[in-house]
Amino acid sequence: MIKEIVGIQWGDEGKGRASHYESKTAALVIRATGGNNAGHTVVANGKKYAMHLLPSAIIRDEVKSIIGPGVVIDPDVLISEIKTMREAGVEINPEKLFISGKAHIIMPQHKKLDALYEEMKKNKIGTTGRGIGPCYSDKCDRTGIRMNDLISGELTPEKIGEMLKKANILFEKYDYETFDENEVYKTCMKWKEQLGEYICDVQHIIMETYKANKDIVIEGAQALYLDLDHGDYPFVTSSNPNASGAASGAGIGPTLIDEVIGIIKAYCSRVGEGPFPTEQKNEIGDKIRDLGHEYGTTTGRPRRCGWLDLVMIKDAAFINGLTSLCVNHVDTIGKLEEIKVCVSYKYKGKEIDYIPMNRQECEPVYKTFKGSWDTTGAKTYEDLPENAKEYISFIEEYTGVKVKYIGVGADESQTIIK
Repeated sequence: MIKEIVGIQWGDEGKGRASHYESKTAALVIRATGGNNAGHTVVANGKKYAMHLLPSAIIRDEVKSIIGPGVVIDPDVLISEIKTMREAGVEINPEKLFISGKAHIIMPQHKKLDALYEEMKKNKIGTTGRGIGPCYSDKCDRTGIRMNDLISGELTPEKIGEMLKKANILFEKYDYETFDENEVYKTCMKWKEQLGEYICDVQHIIMETYKANKDIVIEGAQALYLDLDHGDYPFVTSSNPNASGAASGAGIGPTLIDEVIGIIKAYCSRVGEGPFPTEQKNEIGDKIRDLGHEYGTTTGRPRRCGWLDLVMIKDAAFINGLTSLCVNHVDTIGKLEEIKVCVSYKYKGKEIDYIPMNRQECEPVYKTFKGSWDTTGAKTYEDLPENAKEYISFIEEYTGVKVKYIGVGADESQTIIK
């Protein structure tokens, strides 16, 4: 069975936790899209693990982890992450971690280009500055360097020099320090020494696992409304973190996917700029942020917070072909006395239940629920307070998608199967 885990808000919904939970029975977990601008946090057995490139299942010794072709990799970050995991007692070796040779490398100039592009914009996007966009740009321009180039013996300072030409012209114009092809080549060779043993053709591993009828989990990054095609453009990432994009980034055809699990919070949060109709720039937003510990895994930035927007979720369910939902932070939102949920928008004098192109012009229409529920000790759906069950039931009714998992705490053991 192949399952996909995808975010369907603006990221940070708890995909790492869900992916790690699903990997209990998996033989293989694949990180499929994005780069280290994503951050997954898993709390297992009371221990917290923060990951940016490694699949969340890396902490399971019996599961193989793949960084797929659709990912862009900052080798320095990956090397540091492997070291941190080992220091935390996690075993990482070439029999457990596999890096696709097709995955593109975030080169040193990409991060500097990211900063320069943001500086040049009048209307800032709020990029993490990790070089993700410029790396995907070079990938599309067919001038990128891939992980396989590190071990093929075909990478030369001349090839790197060709890739650096455009960037260095910009750097010279804006008085930025330029990059020397020989120095960048030396950096690549250092990466080869530390990561070379993990780089391989992962496609046959995926195919053999599937043919052996073993479970595979595709771990998505970011979320639908950060999608390059379907998100709040231009306030998006540079890849396609929807279910189709994640399947493509993993190298698995859509007809082979058995389940697509959409991950949401019981409220909304967002990092960076862009439309956010239900955002609460007040004490409510501050309280949600504090209760939910809403600070970025990658950047540490405080997240914008607001009420759950079910119009978003309904559209996302169709675009992703969701088979079920996982609702996290049900314990968090229940600490508020009154909870609101967006069920439609007021847009240009009309009430609509879909997302228009100019979402920033939408005014949310809310349905109100009673909160003040306590999920402490809840192990089953029947254990939940009635107010919480009413909230979950309404999400199912509105979206037309069944809720499969309910998160009532940070640790993966605090997951209720409905």
